Amino acid sequence: MSNFDPNAIIRGAQLTVVGAFRALQNPGLFKYEHYRQAAIAVAAGIVIKLAIAAPIIGVRITLWLLSFVVNWDRVTWDDKLINGLEFIEKSVIQVPFFLMTLMRYIVPTLDHMFMDSLQWVDYTYIQKHKGDDPTKLRAMYFQNLRLYSAHGATSAHKSPMDATIAFLIRFGRRAGISLAIYLLTYLPVVGRFVLPAASFYTFNKAAGPVPAAVVFGTGILVPKKYLVVFLQSYFSSRSLMRELLEPYFSRIRFSKEQKRGWFRDREGLLFGFGVGFYLFLRIPFLGVLIYGVAEASTAYLITKITDPPPPPTYSEGFAESQVRWSNKIDFLKLPLENIDAHNVSTEEPKENLRTEDLVRKGLRDE
Repeated sequence: MSNFDPNAIIRGAQLTVVGAFRALQNPGLFKYEHYRQAAIAVAAGIVIKLAIAAPIIGVRITLWLLSFVVNWDRVTWDDKLINGLEFIEKSVIQVPFFLMTLMRYIVPTLDHMFMDSLQWVDYTYIQKHKGDDPTKLRAMYFQNLRLYSAHGATSAHKSPMDATIAFLIRFGRRAGISLAIYLLTYLPVVGRFVLPAASFYTFNKAAGPVPAAVVFGTGILVPKKYLVVFLQSYFSSRSLMRELLEPYFSRIRFSKEQKRGWFRDREGLLFGFGVGFYLFLRIPFLGVLIYGVAEASTAYLITKITDPPPPPTYSEGFAESQVRWSNKIDFLKLPLENIDAHNVSTEEPKENLRTEDLVRKGLRDE
């Protein structure tokens, strides 16, 4: 089965809806802290948007002043210039997406939201199956994951400033590559092939040569701006998923190769899950609230594509065991109404808290 199988993409989109619905049922989702951080993000978004819009405003004013001596009705390059700047701002640089992602490295709100939501997912699972045989239910996720340090090994822990700088470098590199590819499309003769070639290179690695060839051929026929939006949506949804999953990977330590394999084996489903939220994140100002819902929904997603983590003392080899998505075929075949039916690995070390114990406690200690 291809990692970019259409069924996986559709199932990822379904998990977007189900995960968001489950997250919004959590009465503790929108706490004061979350609203406060969202308000800060909105205010910062206004400032940054004005800063980015300043060059466009300057060009408009310049063109307006020149209109007293130049007849713009006879030329069209002025409109193309303005439209091009606005398109770069909205679809290439992606300032709102940058701002919402940056918040993770400044305050721990999103990490807390992920863990709170994971606890809620476990709680609702218990409530939904409280009439079933406890020995046949899946193990819990929150109880053990909360025991892991959110910073991994002490020697690998980065200060908020270092983490922010590392993120800015990554984001700057991605934005620079996107902008460079966009500018290369204006080269004579070869410019029209730049985006289709970039599309083929990207999708050949993810989905294989046949889908990549289809994207390449389509890219030559459709207008450039549509292909830019498509590519940016693809890359941004991938980046979004890596950021949303950071609370999980900051606790369960994968090597770079293991993490790459983990994402590759779930690529189609993660794309389907991420692209829906990415489109909502583009809504001005409202996107910061959607980001919180996306983070909360990711907690639900984790329970579908990973096994419950063991206690930290028994974690050796766990990351390696998760690289391959063991229940992929079975999960993708499940009808939507039975999406919670599949029971992932429930074998745990003796010290792990048993599901039936949690049923009796009803998570009262949390």
